[in-house]
Amino acid sequence: MRVVVCDECNGWANPALAADSAVRRGDEVLLIQRKYPPMAGSWAFPGGFVDRGEDPANAALRELLEETGLKGTGTSLLMVMGDPERDPRKHIVSIVYEVEVSDDQQPVAGDDAADARFWPIETLLSGTVEFAGDHLTILKNWLNR
Repeated sequence: MRVVVCDECNGWANPALAADSAVRRGDEVLLIQRKYPPMAGSWAFPGGFVDRGEDPANAALRELLEETGLKGTGTSLLMVMGDPERDPRKHIVSIVYEVEVSDDQQPVAGDDAADARFWPIETLLSGTVEFAGDHLTILKNWLNR
């Protein structure tokens, strides 16, 4: 294996780190529709890149709020997705958290989300919804744990 050093970042060329929120209400799951490429128009768990100096759990809650307007609590580590080919932009490792959201909150798309809504799990597993990257795998792993 060849070690790559990044001149621009003064260190190693490491994968980028992202954090996603998995929110469930009964038989429904929260997804956002991506507004921008790559995979514009496809559906994904709310999430995004972890800022320098930010705890990944806090990043998941921040991205949830930015993309859906929902204030989440109670992050619990769900899984880590790290396949180097999971995103066409670059190697991105995502930490997925199960997050609680009160029933009185309703999602409203914001930031880089074109839409945000709760989907019936049955519909999501039917094959009729276009998922971004490995987000269908995230859903299936979550439901099968």
